[in-house]
Amino acid sequence: MNMQYHWLNEPESHHGDARQLALSTAENTDFWQQTFYGFERDNGHAYLTPVSGDFSASVTVRGYYKELYDQAGLMLRINPQNWIKTGIEYTDGLMHFSVVVTNRISDWSVIPLHTAGTEDDVHIRLTRHDDAVRVQFAVNDAPWQLARLAPFSNADASVGIMACSPQRGGFEAQFRDLNVGPAIPRDLHAD
Repeated sequence: MNMQYHWLNEPESHHGDARQLALSTAENTDFWQQTFYGFERDNGHAYLTPVSGDFSASVTVRGYYKELYDQAGLMLRINPQNWIKTGIEYTDGLMHFSVVVTNRISDWSVIPLHTAGTEDDVHIRLTRHDDAVRVQFAVNDAPWQLARLAPFSNADASVGIMACSPQRGGFEAQFRDLNVGPAIPRDLHAD
């Protein structure tokens, strides 16, 4: 599948493509809508390609997480008020697998990764089936783990990588093997 990617809020410092991409974030970047904090941010970095219908997107990510809310992973985006971002987010001194689903307002769920470090590969997969999105992750060679099954519009959208650093600039993230293709089978309990 020949995907055409475009930048949303292109970072000043980046190189590579969907096979291997490295970037450094601008200062105080984030995607968030209202909930709890009361602010709206739509200035995070995302490298996206159009999608429609059912699909799976996957990527492997590493980041040099050290400041609160440093984050890198995948994004599925319809518009500034309707999107999902998922991946690693640094909070409370620890890497967490994070999912934010935004339907006008953002929610947030995290899974602490007590043994993961900046040298570990985190594999992320996001799959849309009709009006549901499944988010999975694996650290290094571990099996895929379900992080979230969420309702989400099946409208035409864009998907790809994202990175943000709400508390600083210069967070460095590396992505490799970004792939968008047919949806994996619907069976939630298959290997």
